[in-house]
Amino acid sequence: MDENTATLLNLRVIEVSDYQPLAELMDLVFPDVGGAWPKSTIMQLVTAFPDGQICIEDNGKIVAAALTLKVSYNRFSLPHTYADIITDDGVVFHNAKGDALYGLDVFVHPDYRGHRLGRRLYEARKDLCQALNLKAILAGGRIPGYHKHNDVSVTDYINKVRRKEVHDPILSFQLSNDFDVKRLMNRYLPEDDKSAGYATLLEWDNFFYEEDASSVHDIEKTIVRLGVVQWQMRHVLSVDDLLNQAEFFVSSLANYQSDFALFPEFFCAPLMGLAPDKRSVEAIRFLSEFTQAIKQRFSQLAVTYNINIIAGSMPVLENGKLYNVSYLMHRDGSIDEQYKIHITPHEQRDWVIDGGDTVKVIETDAGRVGILTCYDAEFPELGRILAEQGVQILFVPFWTDTKNGYLRVRLCAQARAIENECYVAIGGSVGNLPRVDNVDIQYAESAVFSPSDVYFPHDATLAEANANTEMMIFADVDLDKLKMLHERGSVTNLKHRRPKLYASHLSQE
Repeated sequence: MDENTATLLNLRVIEVSDYQPLAELMDLVFPDVGGAWPKSTIMQLVTAFPDGQICIEDNGKIVAAALTLKVSYNRFSLPHTYADIITDDGVVFHNAKGDALYGLDVFVHPDYRGHRLGRRLYEARKDLCQALNLKAILAGGRIPGYHKHNDVSVTDYINKVRRKEVHDPILSFQLSNDFDVKRLMNRYLPEDDKSAGYATLLEWDNFFYEEDASSVHDIEKTIVRLGVVQWQMRHVLSVDDLLNQAEFFVSSLANYQSDFALFPEFFCAPLMGLAPDKRSVEAIRFLSEFTQAIKQRFSQLAVTYNINIIAGSMPVLENGKLYNVSYLMHRDGSIDEQYKIHITPHEQRDWVIDGGDTVKVIETDAGRVGILTCYDAEFPELGRILAEQGVQILFVPFWTDTKNGYLRVRLCAQARAIENECYVAIGGSVGNLPRVDNVDIQYAESAVFSPSDVYFPHDATLAEANANTEMMIFADVDLDKLKMLHERGSVTNLKHRRPKLYASHLSQE
């Protein structure tokens, strides 16, 4: 680098006329593995896949370059050799219909090392991979530092590089650019004495990749609108009276193009006021008699208004046992259910409710969702089970009578969003029911939470209702941001879990 000339960098595609300076740079960087490729090879790349051949020039002089192919992911995510990519006479196997990029070489002039030009080229490759909607970038990575450490096995050497105990000029760089080592390949480049012929099969996954859809209607939604009803408990005259109130909110949320409508836990409790003389145990069982009718009506509303509805929760009597069940009414008419797992002391003592024993992720047309009813959100194990199934949105219908109880739900819900890298919507009820025993007062500040990272609001709160006021709130959640978080977050909680360690501690209990 000429210290007397101001640096003026420009990233561009390689052209036919660039061969001579490119060859000189390759001779300078790769003297140990044959130096420059034949002109016919470079020209074949430039002609067959011009967007994949990029360089950086400083004041018109090429100082770094990256050469790239398209390949079949299924073929080259398996062991292969350099000769499977480029023959001895310089013919490259570019697959124009390939679904992955293959990184051939990245090389930087020695005078420009330390200026992160290699990283710029890698970022340009990643941008190209995403722009072309390809699955991944693959590469066979030499490990030229291995010859200095051949007193250890090649596997131990790779692990030492991963732990940064040893620096390898290629592998260390690849790992720092978000590539993962998928496997070890023997005799990849036999003449590479420094690597003892070994190479790592490296992969960078394009988390924006979408399978080809047969129609526009099959494309996965990435922006999902959540609607939450902060429901006021009030005296009702009949089940139709209650359902008419519910339909008002469903209709309003649908008018704002919400994909989901969340109602609170036991939003149907006002119906217990139709039998004010019953004791608590009798009253909750009386309420369960309306569940089937409410369930059917909500399913009709979901279809009519084209919106998925999480119908809070309702009591369900099965084989003499009472359960607290939340239903997800899909807008295609199908219905899923989630039983509340953990039953509060109040529910056990006053209503004699039993808990379910299964949590599951529910596939919808707007993402993979889970439901944790109120108290369930306070148990991190449930959220983690759902996270392992790929949950993107957690819905928490709740009922709390005091601010203390509300804050338990809220703070735990925010923790679930952070530790499981997902969105969490909580919806509660407000007002009072003086004619209904054990459901007389309510406290709620419904909200939608995000993980806490640079991709999301600074306070990790997307929307929040006013305390103890009947209202609706909306939040648009970006599912692609979750993919970014999983791979590139400031911290990556899911990726850094140590399940073997946790399991060993649990087994000692």
